[in-house]
Amino acid sequence: MLEQLIAGFRERSLPELTPRTIRFSPVKKMASVIIGMRRSGKTCLLFQEIRRLIDSGVDPGHILYLNFEDDRLQPLESGILDRVLEAFFRINPGARSGKSYLFFDEIQIVDGWSRFARRVLDTEETNLYITGSSARMLSTEVATEFRGRGYSVEVLPFSFSEALLHRGIQIPQSTPGPRLRSKLEAAFDEYLRIGGFPDVQFLEESQRIQVLQDYVELVLLRDIIERHEVRNMHAVRYFSLALLQSSGTLVSVNKQANYLKTLGIAVGKDTLYSLLDFFIDAFLLFTVPKFHRSLRVRESNPRKIYAVDPGLAFAVMPAVASNLGARLETAVYLELRRRLPTRREGMISYYVTEAGHEVDFVVGDTVHGGATELIQVCADISGQEVLNRELRALSEAMVELGLTESLIITNRFRESIPVEGGIVSFVPAWNWMLCNNWGRR
Repeated sequence: MLEQLIAGFRERSLPELTPRTIRFSPVKKMASVIIGMRRSGKTCLLFQEIRRLIDSGVDPGHILYLNFEDDRLQPLESGILDRVLEAFFRINPGARSGKSYLFFDEIQIVDGWSRFARRVLDTEETNLYITGSSARMLSTEVATEFRGRGYSVEVLPFSFSEALLHRGIQIPQSTPGPRLRSKLEAAFDEYLRIGGFPDVQFLEESQRIQVLQDYVELVLLRDIIERHEVRNMHAVRYFSLALLQSSGTLVSVNKQANYLKTLGIAVGKDTLYSLLDFFIDAFLLFTVPKFHRSLRVRESNPRKIYAVDPGLAFAVMPAVASNLGARLETAVYLELRRRLPTRREGMISYYVTEAGHEVDFVVGDTVHGGATELIQVCADISGQEVLNRELRALSEAMVELGLTESLIITNRFRESIPVEGGIVSFVPAWNWMLCNNWGRR
């Protein structure tokens, strides 16, 4: 069976894939660990790398791909990893004497995978790529001997630029003209509604919403309830729904516990904190702390919650809710997360001025480097009261944090306005999302 699976992949044609902007940077004697929520495109990223290797001249016989969630491998028996490797080298002996490229999908479900991976890295001339749906694959859930032997690559659903490529829409390399600009504005409005999960891009709205809701249910069942042996399934479902519907807002676990009690679901705060950690581990959502040098202050203040995808947040909202501003803020957070070279805690924070006014995002090191960028997100800036509120918060934050420039990301508005602290620039969201292609203009 193993030989059939190995040979069968070689006979398959790799699917036509939308290029992802994610790139591998293999480190010698370290595994590339691809992590992200289910259905976000981890397997397709592996296929993209396999195709790149073949196009660069690598012998296809030196490449092994295997998905350990394949039903033909179930139940997974002891020693399956060793048998897979020996079967591969038996079919392709040149891969052992030369260099091999091993791609193992969802390896986290195999007992002892970390010890096996360490041994392969130490004894074979190979590049090892592994995927999993847990952020803890490189920390608490990995045996001590594998720590420091994996280089993580986070996969989120499509960014706006990737969604454009998927739809065959030209990405401008300079400031676009009016016709293309209108097309990009419409595409971004659609992106906030559909999101970036690859398989739902061309579904009808009712189908898309059902599929995205099924994704949530799959994560809850496989990565929360089964993985962590959680028994209070009602608490898992209601708490996850409440958090996803709160994307872009401050969330208090105490208030959530009281809310669940009004629904007749008795659950303690400690349980909810554990569930929140599980949701983050499964990449269902992320949290953002308050910007402050004191660890005690950061930990004692509520965090902001962001869903893994704006389309997913839209799919679980009540039918009458628009939540456009929250979805825009969610999209901005995810784009910031993609752009940052590291995901160290506190690299993205929110800020509250001394006068009590909130700034959505501070980019920078809370402990050592200070703030480097201030970003406010506001979908509709047309009202004078709203405009004054956003400018006031940024001006105060610029003075307090020592910055002279800040940014407001809006749906359409473009302008630069001087304030006490410096200059506030307004930029349309679609423009900011694509600014890596031609710079901020």
